[in-house]
Amino acid sequence: MQDKNNRVPSEDVAQATKEALKRRGVEITDIAEIVYQMQLPYNADLLMEHCIDSVERVLRKREVQHSVLVGIELDELAEKKMLSVPLQSIIESDEGLFGVDETLALGVVMTYGSIALTTFGYLDKNKVGIIKKLDTKLDLSVHTFLDDLVASIAASAASRIAHRMRDLEEGVETFADEPALVLESSSNSNSNI
Repeated sequence: MQDKNNRVPSEDVAQATKEALKRRGVEITDIAEIVYQMQLPYNADLLMEHCIDSVERVLRKREVQHSVLVGIELDELAEKKMLSVPLQSIIESDEGLFGVDETLALGVVMTYGSIALTTFGYLDKNKVGIIKKLDTKLDLSVHTFLDDLVASIAASAASRIAHRMRDLEEGVETFADEPALVLESSSNSNSNI
């Protein structure tokens, strides 16, 4: 049984997740730009601030945080050539039949429903925004897991917006009526999904 005194505080995990993304060259705004591109055709009142808020809220979920931390760790270990053979070659080369990276990312999108799932498929295929940059090997960086994780975060944030838009429509409101709120650090990690 797990010793409850040795648990890592949720805020530490949330901070580590953001730091890991930043260390790998991914900013919250990079992901929010993809969300904006995916949702603007369906909502003319959408602001970038809404997209940033939605990405921030997705990143507050522990399942997302854990997936990001595991995927980035595996990418970094592959860069340092610290994985065993043949896993080292498979991850380093982002072998086409290796689907574990997508499987990890799918765990994130499954939390946000069918809109997230179909958006993830689109992003995985079309490599929009920073996903294309991460997928294109220009140096010795390994982003086998990261490109799919970024796509899953963007897809999940887009799904949140789509569902929120429906809620607002039923209340005879629009995103223009909705104040953009960018989350600051909070101890309530799984609220307002």
